[in-house]
Amino acid sequence: MNKETFLTELRTRLEGLPETELNKSIDFYSEMIDDRLDDGLTEEEAVAALGSLKDITDRILEDVPLGKIVKEKVRKVQSGRGLRPWEIVLIVLGSPVWLPIALSLGIVALVLFIVFYLLFWLIILVFYIIDLCFALGGVAGIICGVVAMAKGMVPSGLALLGCGLFLGGLSIPFFFFCNIVAKGMIGLSKLITKGIKNLFIGRRKKGEQ
Repeated sequence: MNKETFLTELRTRLEGLPETELNKSIDFYSEMIDDRLDDGLTEEEAVAALGSLKDITDRILEDVPLGKIVKEKVRKVQSGRGLRPWEIVLIVLGSPVWLPIALSLGIVALVLFIVFYLLFWLIILVFYIIDLCFALGGVAGIICGVVAMAKGMVPSGLALLGCGLFLGGLSIPFFFFCNIVAKGMIGLSKLITKGIKNLFIGRRKKGEQ
């Protein structure tokens, strides 16, 4: 694939992005190809060194905020063709039916999105709170055990000390488990965001490389 074909294909895959973001990406990869050409590579070699178009597109989309993509989509829809007279009549006549439905669906979608978003981060928070409870329980157990033994209650003190050491020790591997869960949840969030971005820019699914 030569430079012109590569940049054309990249522009096609990113056609839903704001014009400034699109041109910035095109200019960036055009300069990268030119730098490799200056190093003595052919156009085909320079393009191949960049990686697959799919990976490049994913990296670009990851750097562009979702809000900008949605805003650009709305702008393009608003700047589209005007409504024909018969379409306006149908919209007006059908408004008592479709308007309440549209509002209801919009409200439901918004509520579901908020609930999902809060639940997403709440799950991560709960895991770290549990780990904190383990750690605090361990510290409290050790302190109470030492105090109990100092007062002559050796069996009870040893039991509390053992529980404290167990909880404190458990908090360490559980903390790393929390980090794994958090990374997994954040990765899932990125995948969902990526899917939404792909929907808004109308990215092609067939023949991706």
